[in-house]
Amino acid sequence: MKLNPFNTRIGLALGGGAAKGIAHIGVLKAFEEEQIRIHCISGTSVGALVASYHAFGRPAESILSICSELNLSKILDFTLKRGGLFSTNSIREMIHRDLGDCRIEDANIPLAICATDIETGEQLIFRNGNLADAVCASMAVPGLFVPVEIDGRILVDGGLVENVPISPLAEMGAGIIVAVDLSHVGRYPKPEDTLDVISNAINIGIDFNTRKQLKKADIAVPLDLSGYSLTNNADRVEELYLEGYRPMKKKIRQVLWYKRWNVVISLIKAAGALLPFKVPEILKGLKRLT
Repeated sequence: MKLNPFNTRIGLALGGGAAKGIAHIGVLKAFEEEQIRIHCISGTSVGALVASYHAFGRPAESILSICSELNLSKILDFTLKRGGLFSTNSIREMIHRDLGDCRIEDANIPLAICATDIETGEQLIFRNGNLADAVCASMAVPGLFVPVEIDGRILVDGGLVENVPISPLAEMGAGIIVAVDLSHVGRYPKPEDTLDVISNAINIGIDFNTRKQLKKADIAVPLDLSGYSLTNNADRVEELYLEGYRPMKKKIRQVLWYKRWNVVISLIKAAGALLPFKVPEILKGLKRLT
């Protein structure tokens, strides 16, 4: 949070997690029920897709209608192109069908979509440009999907750099940052073959970075969805939806507390940064009184 005691604008970061992204919709429903406005939103991978639908005015119940398509069997288009086994054409077509051939800057809610330059390792944050291009790039899992080229840059899944895209939100004016992590697991699946070993290794690296990045959020919503599939949860849509809805409903009180006590929190943070001695622990504990 920036040290602006009067900034209570809420920024929401939705992380990657493939078919587990249905849980994000439950998070959005919790905000809607409490009539808490989201002032800006960012997304990586499947989080970019859900964030886009919300930013362009789709309510949570409406977004649920696309859940049957959040599985690999429906979005995989085999291709002979180099760089991946499948194209992102189905994702592009879905966005065009539901939202149109639109631009990011035209969203009702300020929107940021994160991707990774596979040549430089740099994070790219899209706040303008073609929506479908940016979302497809953010969802292009390396080795699985063909990378997406935008302005001469070869782009893949944004989760390689920042799986829960907290960093864009402060620049977008957020004073309170809420971050939803779909990959907060305590143990990874026992590997059965070489591919499982590689998959676990990649996920461990991404999750390690994500845990450090989540410390920058004011309110983190870590979800352990290890019991769900990365590829297809079409038969567990309602269950997975509630996995996001219930924890966010519990956290809503903390969001409201932040809005009411933002001045006090900002002063404490400023004191901690400026004073040569530590702020008493009792003051630091204010955040936990929720």
